[in-house]
Amino acid sequence: MDKMKTLIVEKDGSLAVKEVSLPEYNDCQALVKTLSCGVCNGTDAKLIHRNFKNFGPDMYPLMLGHEAVGRVIAVGKKVSSFKVGDLVLLPFAGPIDGYACGWGSFSEYGVVCDPKWDETAYGPTPECAFGQTVLPEDCDPVDAAMIITLREVLSSIKRFGIKANDSVAVFGCGPVGLTFIKFLSLLGAHPIIALDIIDEKLEDAKKNGADFAFNSKDPHYKEKIREICPEGVKFVLDAVGVSAIINMAMPLLYDQGKICCYGISPNLSMEINWAEAPYNWQLQFQQFPSKVEEGEAHNQVMNWLKAGVIDLKDYISDYFDFNDILAAFEKLEKKQIAKKCIIRYED
Repeated sequence: MDKMKTLIVEKDGSLAVKEVSLPEYNDCQALVKTLSCGVCNGTDAKLIHRNFKNFGPDMYPLMLGHEAVGRVIAVGKKVSSFKVGDLVLLPFAGPIDGYACGWGSFSEYGVVCDPKWDETAYGPTPECAFGQTVLPEDCDPVDAAMIITLREVLSSIKRFGIKANDSVAVFGCGPVGLTFIKFLSLLGAHPIIALDIIDEKLEDAKKNGADFAFNSKDPHYKEKIREICPEGVKFVLDAVGVSAIINMAMPLLYDQGKICCYGISPNLSMEINWAEAPYNWQLQFQQFPSKVEEGEAHNQVMNWLKAGVIDLKDYISDYFDFNDILAAFEKLEKKQIAKKCIIRYED
């Protein structure tokens, strides 16, 4: 066996499943057979639409996907952190056979790096190594793809500096927004105010810990938030990756408040109007989660899962077999996937 199938984004944004060579791995890496990969409503969609920051036309065609779970099937001779049979997060593949790397995790095989990397032989340890974590054997290898999003969210909350008793307004109640809301609730943020344009999502937000939920199409939602927090909220969080939310957040902030932008907006510039903002405010972007910080958040996420305070299935709405991956992305394009979609591979 020297070939595998992978999902490719062509130069025109169309998708195709193609055969490529198996990924190579060195003495400090392990070869992994993919078992599942989550569809990212943000990153994957933006790469397909060719409006992801720093991925210009010369990067296409590229291999897609970055939320995989797999099982180790071979290890390099210097690997000590993984063994054959381990269930692991974040195997990546590519670039391979001339295809650029959009992380390449929608592939049948990938590679993980031992954090005990030999820097003398191979240079600096790849940052991804610190997020390529071994999972407990009782972990569902399909649903476990959702753990990647959970770790990204928790590490971002810590990066933003949101703490217990901080007031937070969250724009967007998709899978990422719901995860933010749930974790903010577990960490003691209060009040948590959810905003979305779909009422059903607002109900999900309440179930996940939002104290209040408003439709952002309601012309009076700003006044309603000011009734709850007369001086404004301490944090406004964009969980969608839409730069227009920055201006929508301005009148909600209290003095020294912060607008937190998670993800990369399709447009990379805009006119910021702070006429309705307080005199003192901050704007912080978290466009690329740190794999080191994700690794540090891993144990907390796993402890919450073990304790039963979070359930992976609460964030997943759709499953597709890898053979039907193009149909999954058609459904994503039509906005017919309510939460997280997981692609399953044969074990």
